[in-house]
Amino acid sequence: MNEPSRIAVEEVTSVAAPPKARVETAVETFERKRDYLDGFLKQAPQGATPGEPGGEIYEAVIAALKDIYDPEIPVNIYDLGLIYGVDVTADGHCVVTMTLTTPHCPVAESMPGEVEIRVGAVPGVGSAEVNLVWDPAWDPSKMSDEARLEMGML
Repeated sequence: MNEPSRIAVEEVTSVAAPPKARVETAVETFERKRDYLDGFLKQAPQGATPGEPGGEIYEAVIAALKDIYDPEIPVNIYDLGLIYGVDVTADGHCVVTMTLTTPHCPVAESMPGEVEIRVGAVPGVGSAEVNLVWDPAWDPSKMSDEARLEMGML
């Protein structure tokens, strides 16, 4: 029969420390290169008057329009594509050209009034006017990508 093998046991009082990993520092430093688009994208349009796209009043009107939601669709009327145009004159008169999803929309009577009140409340707007048009007719292609994503159409 096989005899059981014996395991040799050795008692040790100390063990030498393992060698440490050496990391050499790179002589060349890698700095992030300047991103030329970053400054360009953050730059406001030069020479834009307050009533032009990029101007303070115009952008405030757009922000006010984005706060108004269609009661049947959980998307704001700007991203829904109901706003066809925003014109702000130098004296603070604002004209919003808009449509509705259908002439039989339940808010056909109240939505233009709400738009007029909200736009008229924007600082810098002296008077607001809403033109409700039906031509061209609204269709889902007028929606922004954000609205399509919200509605599950992308």
